[in-house]
Amino acid sequence: MTFPSTKQLIPFTILLVDDRPENLLVLEELLDNGSRQFIKATSGNEALKQALKNDQIGLIMLDVQMPDMDGFEVAKFLKTNQKTRDISIIFVTAISKDEQYVMKGFEEGAVDYLSKPLDSNITKAKVNVFEQLWLYQQALKRSATELAIINKQLEKFVYIVAHDLKSPLTGLISLLHMVEGMNESQPISQQDLAHYLADLKDAGYHLSSMISTILEYSRQSADQQASEVINVSELLTQTIHLLFPPKHIQINIIEPMPLLFTKKVKLQQVFQNLLSNAIKYNDKAQGRIDIGCTEKGDSVEFYVRDNGPGMTSEQQTKLFRLFQPSGHSQRESSTGIGLNILKMLVEEQGGALKVVTAPGEGCTVLFNWRKR
Repeated sequence: MTFPSTKQLIPFTILLVDDRPENLLVLEELLDNGSRQFIKATSGNEALKQALKNDQIGLIMLDVQMPDMDGFEVAKFLKTNQKTRDISIIFVTAISKDEQYVMKGFEEGAVDYLSKPLDSNITKAKVNVFEQLWLYQQALKRSATELAIINKQLEKFVYIVAHDLKSPLTGLISLLHMVEGMNESQPISQQDLAHYLADLKDAGYHLSSMISTILEYSRQSADQQASEVINVSELLTQTIHLLFPPKHIQINIIEPMPLLFTKKVKLQQVFQNLLSNAIKYNDKAQGRIDIGCTEKGDSVEFYVRDNGPGMTSEQQTKLFRLFQPSGHSQRESSTGIGLNILKMLVEEQGGALKVVTAPGEGCTVLFNWRKR
């Protein structure tokens, strides 16, 4: 059987409980191995306070015979409290060793029993076992936390894939419907048909390439994902082509655009999200989208500006709320997933996102991206 890593990030903490301070000192000296931490209590009430206050306690060595509140009562309280019920308890006692008395200890929550006078070798061996069990428990908790993080990352990745594939697929389907409609209403010339088929073929190749890139990206950790020299102008041209913007919307790339040493997929996702939204919500007979940039030291500040409907202050506050519509338009619902992905990707670069907009005045989104 393979146990998880037991690398000790925090010291193994033992709560020693005995109404006689000299017994506490002897027990600490016996169990101290240089790496353990000890907390001492001389009464049942003090023991409960210490157990509730310190969430790193891994073991309680609990004397049974104490005034006011004996060890059995302390154990009973500990086991009924959600915060302390999983702490291992070893009863330490000099009184009756008969089976009935021992069983009462186990019923109250003890996991082991030591009789006074203590045998030093047996005491050390038992505590060593509980320390190893505690280490395994901590390692399993860390593994569970790491798995939860990985699951969240996978969930985000699924959103990214679904959202980024939706826009080009929608454009491709729209083009197919247009060709189908023209064919029904009027014949299509061979020249026009060849042009449309070329566009469809290009879109298919782009989607295939995009899926391959995403699959490769998913197989690698963040550290393994390779950066490369990216010509931003070429990247934007490819992205715009893949989105199939309607003829009434003009998209302008304001040159010059930089060369960046970065992860291509992430930058493409940001531009695709911004352009997709700018196209989707544009309400003008002649839509216009400008993409430009400004050098900012070791980063570049990009902007995507449109002449669409703009947004109210209330709509802006909803922009990055997952699964809450931003209220841009009644024509199309929005989950907020795309904008959350965009914000996450930009912040990974140490950058920030800024939206400048007002009703009827269009919208400008600015974001920073490191040059390398």
